Amino acid sequence: QVQLVESGGGLVQPGGSLRLSCAASGIIFGLYTMGWYRQAPGKQRDLVATITSGGNTNYADSVKGRFTISRDNGKNTVSLEMNSLKPEDTAVYYCKAARTSWGRTLESWGQGTQVTVSS
Repeated sequence: QVQLVESGGGLVQPGGSLRLSCAASGIIFGLYTMGWYRQAPGKQRDLVATITSGGNTNYADSVKGRFTISRDNGKNTVSLEMNSLKPEDTAVYYCKAARTSWGRTLESWGQGTQVTVSS
């Protein structure tokens, strides 16, 4: 059974930093592209950043230069380092694992962790 467990969310002041982590189990972690997505109240869930099994990264324009995604294949974890946080970064952040196998896309989501940026 696939399980993704996020941690590290919380309340932070504008300009501050947070580090989110996602621990994966039940998958061959090294085969999956891992990603972070976020959903603010009343809005759709949007891509924040992804990292492939080979370490290639992709970021939403709104977080480029401020957020860094990384993975540890030995520990089955993916992290999101968030710096220079803004109130508009406030959202529930979700971890996602995805891969394509035999033409099918397999994906799993974590339960989410709340990030609130406010003074």
